[in-house]
Amino acid sequence: MNRFIIYIAATALTFFGCTNGHATNNTTLTNKDNDFAILPKPKPGEQVATFGGGCFWAMGEALSELRGVNRVVAGFAGGNTKNPTYEQVCTRTTNHAETVQVYYDPKQISYATLAQAFFSAHDPTTLNRQGPDEGTDYRSITFYRTPQEKKIIEEEIAKVNASKHFSNKVVTQVVPFKVFYPAEKYHQGYYRQHLNENPYLTSVSMPKIVKMRKAMKAQLKPEFQKL
Repeated sequence: MNRFIIYIAATALTFFGCTNGHATNNTTLTNKDNDFAILPKPKPGEQVATFGGGCFWAMGEALSELRGVNRVVAGFAGGNTKNPTYEQVCTRTTNHAETVQVYYDPKQISYATLAQAFFSAHDPTTLNRQGPDEGTDYRSITFYRTPQEKKIIEEEIAKVNASKHFSNKVVTQVVPFKVFYPAEKYHQGYYRQHLNENPYLTSVSMPKIVKMRKAMKAQLKPEFQKL
């Protein structure tokens, strides 16, 4: 059910997310030229982390609100198709997951804190699904670049399981990083640009972000601590 949601309200309206025609408030998004975002190189002193936890609109916004995070790029990783388009990933033939690449200042935020925020911003116990978004492209997956990062992720998974916050065990994949492909430009910063016009964002994305804010309040940038 590619980001298709049926929202039952007094008006009995049917809302769509960014798949199924890219409908957003009766406006169809197109990508005729496959205008992809440019993958930035880390600035001096920056480090990079890569996570996949369902819709990259929500995950990208959630992690961008953390103090010490400089940039977040929405894209795809974990599959075997080079330079995939969003439409290709949605067919689930590429094995890619919707993913975000985080550029951060390790002097201000640690990889462990990013990992904690990642697990706070989605449900890591649902296999190939996040809420109404179903499929391998929405799977929970982390990509480690060093043995230390792998250890941190595994320790965080153990903490989540021990907390019994979720009824089921964590199913997040922990795999070595290989390559990340940036998504099309219209996906970048999508949450902030379209929050007031796309019902999917308010009904599905926003609750994830609010949940992360509550869990990570002390680590948020000042402007988000007040929300």
